Amino acid sequence: MSAPSRREVFAGLAASVFAVALPSGAEAHPRPVTPPTIVGFRTRAPAGAIVVHTAERRLYLVLGRGRALEYVIGVGRSGRLFRGSGRIGRKVAWPSWTPTENMIRREPHKYARFAGGVPGGLGNPLGARALYLYRGGRDTMYRIHGTNDPTSVGRAVSNGCIRLLNAHVEDLYTRVSIGAPVYVQ
Repeated sequence: MSAPSRREVFAGLAASVFAVALPSGAEAHPRPVTPPTIVGFRTRAPAGAIVVHTAERRLYLVLGRGRALEYVIGVGRSGRLFRGSGRIGRKVAWPSWTPTENMIRREPHKYARFAGGVPGGLGNPLGARALYLYRGGRDTMYRIHGTNDPTSVGRAVSNGCIRLLNAHVEDLYTRVSIGAPVYVQ
């Protein structure tokens, strides 16, 4: 028996996401979660750039010639969003995670126990891959990353990072280069 193709994996993943019930009172994004799709996309950004539309909860990897690969994303709650431009400063497979000082100060009951960090793996909030956003050569502390909570994709629930399904961030990770420009609107 051969391994499933990437398309079959994405199709199965999309089907499993549809089957997940949202928590009571959770707001579902009106557009369904689908596998990454090639879409028409007009932009001045160069091929290889990432353009994020937070209001649409979509991330676009610019392919050039008026096309982009579209991913569904989870974004930061109101007031906790990365805005503007940056670059991919580094990429990490199965990254470790440590909550920021602001996260611990805002919600110590939730984050203080993780102040020493969480090693990479299935239980890590950054998921399978992380792309680190830099501005002016410095780490912004914002990430484009996977998630161990697929119900959060398509919603505004994070502390500001941009999250994708693990299968999607793994795909994006292979396509994006260090130094790639990122534009978040």
